[in-house]
Amino acid sequence: MTAHTVASDWHLWLGFLGASIAIAFSPGAGAIQSMAAGLSHGLLRAYWSIVGQELGLVFQLTLVAVGLGAVVAKSVVAFTIIKFLGVGYLLYLAVRQWRASSRDLTEKISGTPTRAGFPLLIRGFLVNATNPKATVFYLAVLPQFVSPTAPLLPQYVVNGLTFVGVDIVVMSVYAGLATRLLRLLGARQQVVLNRFFSGLFATAAVVLALVRRGAAV
Repeated sequence: MTAHTVASDWHLWLGFLGASIAIAFSPGAGAIQSMAAGLSHGLLRAYWSIVGQELGLVFQLTLVAVGLGAVVAKSVVAFTIIKFLGVGYLLYLAVRQWRASSRDLTEKISGTPTRAGFPLLIRGFLVNATNPKATVFYLAVLPQFVSPTAPLLPQYVVNGLTFVGVDIVVMSVYAGLATRLLRLLGARQQVVLNRFFSGLFATAAVVLALVRRGAAV
């Protein structure tokens, strides 16, 4: 491997790192889910949701790497089915967040741990795995940071690990901010905040429903 090749690979990775940070900080269903998990379960238990989201991202990136992302991008039927699965799931989360217990959330997250682990993991996974917009977006963005003259698998692995690492940090920030804000609020304000996040889930569902296959690229 020549010095020019190493410099080129390093430049591509830095570009992808910058893109990953921008994408991760962009408001979306993942950020809403992380904040809602931090709000309802505290920062430590919110990591179950964050890990689930990262598994969803790995699933999406794998689809793109093996070529299935292109199938979703080109098929109106596949795109529409996955899209409305995502819409339905976000609406389910909106209803669930709205109907959450009105008991003081500060007491709830600092009390006896609940069996929130696996359900939060699945919830986080489905938020990212049922988003066809993400699949098409990665399909459009990821190839720009891959050198066609170098082995593809190592590049996809490095880029995937980079994106997941960045997303874990960013989602941790979102969950931590929600938990910190919660401790500053009274019980009634906490309920209002809970319902605000319900509205965010519903808004995310509407935005996803309006996404067209061509517009997602």
